[in-house]
Amino acid sequence: MFKGYKELTDDSEASPLRQDDAVHQSFTQSRGIPLPAAIKPHTHTLLPQSDQHHHSTSQHDLKNDVELEELLLTNPQTGLTSQQAAQRMNTFGLNELTEVKQNPVLKFLGYFVGPIAFLIELSCIISAIVKDWFNFATILGLLFLNAIIGYVEEARADSAVDALRQTLALKTRCWRDGRLQELDTTQLVPGDIVILRLGDIIPADAKLLGIDASGASAQGDLLVDQSSLTGESFAVSKSKGDQVYSSTVVKQGQQRAIVTKTGKNTYIGKAAHLIATTQDEGHFQKVIGKIGNFLILFTLVLVGIIIIAQFIMFKDDPVRGQVLKILNPVLILSVASIPVGLPSVMAVTMAVGARSLAAKQVIVKRLAAVEEMASLNVLCSDKTGTLTLNELTFDEPYLSEEFAPQDLMLYSYLASEYGANDPIELAIRQAAERQVPLLRNRLSNTTVPGYEISNFMPFNPSDKYTQATVRDLENDVTFKVAKGAPQVILQLVGGDEMALRASVVMAQRGLRSLGVARTLAGTDKWTLVGLAAMLDPPRPDSAETIKRCQHMGLSIKMVTGDQQIIAKEVSRRLGLGEVILDASHVSEASMRDEIGSEKLNNADGFAEVTPEHKFRIVEALQRQGQLVGMTGDGVNDAPALKKANVGIAVHGCTDAARSAADIVLLAPGLSTIVDGLLTSRAIFQRMRSYALYRITSTVHFLIFFFVVILAYDWTLPAKLLVLICILNDLASLVIAVDNAQISSKPDKWRVGQLIFLSCLLGLLLTGLSFGHFFYFWKVHGYIPHPEVDGDMTVVDRRLDSIMYLHISSAPHFLIFSTRLKGFFWQSMPSLMFTAVIVGTQVVALLMVLFGWLTPKVPVGEALAVFGISFVSCVVLDVIKVLVFKYWTLCVPSSRRRKFMDQRH
Repeated sequence: MFKGYKELTDDSEASPLRQDDAVHQSFTQSRGIPLPAAIKPHTHTLLPQSDQHHHSTSQHDLKNDVELEELLLTNPQTGLTSQQAAQRMNTFGLNELTEVKQNPVLKFLGYFVGPIAFLIELSCIISAIVKDWFNFATILGLLFLNAIIGYVEEARADSAVDALRQTLALKTRCWRDGRLQELDTTQLVPGDIVILRLGDIIPADAKLLGIDASGASAQGDLLVDQSSLTGESFAVSKSKGDQVYSSTVVKQGQQRAIVTKTGKNTYIGKAAHLIATTQDEGHFQKVIGKIGNFLILFTLVLVGIIIIAQFIMFKDDPVRGQVLKILNPVLILSVASIPVGLPSVMAVTMAVGARSLAAKQVIVKRLAAVEEMASLNVLCSDKTGTLTLNELTFDEPYLSEEFAPQDLMLYSYLASEYGANDPIELAIRQAAERQVPLLRNRLSNTTVPGYEISNFMPFNPSDKYTQATVRDLENDVTFKVAKGAPQVILQLVGGDEMALRASVVMAQRGLRSLGVARTLAGTDKWTLVGLAAMLDPPRPDSAETIKRCQHMGLSIKMVTGDQQIIAKEVSRRLGLGEVILDASHVSEASMRDEIGSEKLNNADGFAEVTPEHKFRIVEALQRQGQLVGMTGDGVNDAPALKKANVGIAVHGCTDAARSAADIVLLAPGLSTIVDGLLTSRAIFQRMRSYALYRITSTVHFLIFFFVVILAYDWTLPAKLLVLICILNDLASLVIAVDNAQISSKPDKWRVGQLIFLSCLLGLLLTGLSFGHFFYFWKVHGYIPHPEVDGDMTVVDRRLDSIMYLHISSAPHFLIFSTRLKGFFWQSMPSLMFTAVIVGTQVVALLMVLFGWLTPKVPVGEALAVFGISFVSCVVLDVIKVLVFKYWTLCVPSSRRRKFMDQRH
C-alpha cells in the first residue's frame, strides 16, 4: 500500500467512519463510481436551470410549450414531411445562431465620433470658415486616415475569427418523408427526428426517444459530454425522455431524438441573449475619452479667451477687427492642439501587437483588448479543458499489501469491456496499455498474452460492476476478476476497513474511486487488489503558467461547474489555494452588501456555478475596482466573457464563447496567456509614452501661443505648424515597434498623474520657448512681427525659423524620456525608433539651414537651438522620474487611500 494512503487512513480524524453512510450514498451515482464530495448529486446535470426558470415564470412561455407539445407529435419511425418542415421553418426560422454584426458603413462612421475626432472636425470647420483650404485638406485627410487605420485593423481581426467558426455540427442524419436523410443542421425544425451516435455534435435541443436508428428499443443510455454547457469534466448519462442540448457531444450509445428547440430558442440561444444585453464601454475607450475631454476643455477655454480679447482689442480696427482675421489665430491654436496622431498611433501600436500575438496563436478580435489586458489584475479561469486536460487519468491508488500498481492496472484491464466507449473503460485500457509491459507490444488489441478470457459480464446498473473469468495459460489456473463501485467490491471481498477509509479519503479529495478484486486460484474466495483513483488532472503547464502570472501581479481565480471538493483538489495541485466558494456565495442575495463582494475578491475559486453565477462573479469583482479577465470555452462561459474587461476564449471553444470573447487562444491551456500579458504590457508602455508626449506637446503649444498671440499678436505661419503636426505625429508611429520596458505588475493609466506630469513638463517647455523667443528677439534682433499677407519678403522673419526649429525638436526629443518611467538610458530605444525621430528633426534643421519654406538662419544659431532641445530633454527626464517616484506620497487619491486602508 502506498505510504500516503497509509498515513491518511490511519488518521481517524482525517477520515471519520461516521461519514461512511454518506459516502455510500454518493456511491450509488451513475455507474456506481462515486461522485466525490458531497453526498448530494450535482445539480448541474439537471441543466439548464435558466431554461426552467424562464418557463416557470411566464404564462406566455407556458402557452408556447403547449403549442410546442402539439408540434412534437411526430411519428418517430417516419419523421416529418417536407411540407410540414417548410411550414415550421417559416415559423421558427433557421437552426443557427446568427452573430449580429454592425453595419460596415455605420461602423466606419463610428470612427468619426469621440472627443479627439470632434476636436479634429472642429478644426476642419474653422479652416473652411477662414477659407484656409490647405489646412482644411490636410486635417481632413488625417481625420480619414485615423478612421481607415482603425477600421482596417478591426476588419482584419474579425476576418481572422470568422475563419475559425468550425465547432458546431454542420450535417446531421434526420428522418424526412419516411426515409433517413443527411441534412444541414440549419434545416432542422421542432419535431424533426434525428439520429444521435458516437462522436456526433448534437445539432439542436432534443428529447431522447429510447429507440435506436433501426427503430428497436435502445440498448443502454446515451453518454453525453456537457462540459461546453456546464463545465463538468465528466460525461452525463441520458436515458429515454431526457433532454439533450445543442453543441454537446455524444460519447457513447445511439438513440433517436425529437428536436424540441432550434436556433435562438435553444439553451445556447438563451445564453447568447444574455451576451447581447452586455454592452459596457471598454476601459480603454474611457481612458481615451478622459484625455480627449481634458484637451477639448483646455483648448476651448484658451481659444475662447483669445476670441473675446481680440474682439475687444481690434473692435475699432477695420482690418484686424474682421471676424475671419480674428478666427485665423484660433485656427493656428486648434491645429497646434489637436493630437491628430493619437488615434493612429494607438491603433497602429495595438495592431502591431495583435499581429505579433497572432504568430503566437493568440487571435485578437477587439484591438483595444490588447491594451486592456496589460491592466488586468484578476483572471477568472475556467477549470475543465483550460486548467485541466478534460480527460480521466489515474492518480495514486490504494493497494492491498501483496499487490503492485501494475497488478491493479492489469486486473482492471482484464475486467474491462473491449470496444466500449465509456470514458472510464477507455481511461482504464489506455492507462494499462501505457503502464503494463505485457500490454505494450501485442499482435492484437483484443487479446492479452498469457491470459484467456472465457466469460465476460458487462456492467449493469443493478450489480454495478463488471466481471471476467480468466485462465492463466502459463499456470493453467482459472480465476475471476471484478471491478466496479467500491462499496460493491468491498462487500464482495467481505469488507476491508482500511480500504473503506481510503475510499472516504479519496472522496474527500475529490477523486473518483474504482474497486478491483480477484478470486484466489482454484477457489471462489475474493480478495481485494486495490482501489484505483481517477481525476481530470491539471495540464502539465498549468501550474507553471499560474506561477508566472502570479509573479506578474495577476491573481488567478478558478471558476468551474464541477463540485466544490473536486475544485479544491485541482486548486491545491495547481498551487492556487483552497478557498473555493460554492454557488451559495454567488447568489444575488449574498452579493448585495460590500462584505459579500469582498468574499469573492478574497476567494481562490468558485465551484458549482451556472452561467448567471459566472456573470455575477465578474460583475462583483469589477465593483471592487478590479479589472477582470475571464477565460472559458463553453456556452456557460459566454455571458461572463462578454461582461469581463477582457474575455478570452480558449482552445476548442464553442461558437458562442468565441463570439463573446475579445481574444481567442488557438493553443491548448493557458500558457499563451503569458505571451499575451508580456505583449500587452509592452504595448501599454508604448501607448502611455506617446500619450504623455502628445499631451505635453499640446499643453506647450497652447500656453505658448496663447500668450504670444495676446501679448504680441504673433504666430508661426500656419504651414509651419501643420508641418510640425504632420512630421512629428507620423514619425511617432514608429513607437509601435520600439523596445519597451515591461512592468512586473499590472499597468494602470492613472490619468490624473498623466495629465499633471504633462502639464508640468508642458509649462517647463513653455518657459524654455519663451527663453528662445526673448533671447533671439532682444539679443539678435529677430523682431516678432505680426504676419501680414504678401509681406513675407519685406519683414525679417528669422524668428519664425528659430521658433519652428525649437518647437519642432524640443517636445519631439522628449519622447525619448516619456517612453519609460525611469531614466531614459535604462532601456535604450530601438534603432528604427531612434533613426526616425532624430531623422525628422534633422529635416527640420536642414530646412532652417537652407531656407526651405522659411528664412534660413546662421549655422551656429540653428545648431545651438538643436543642441539645447536635446539637453533640455535630459533635464526634464530627471523631473519626470521624481514625479513618478513621489506621486503617490504627495498626491494620493481618495481611491488609493481607501485601497491602502483595506490592505493594512
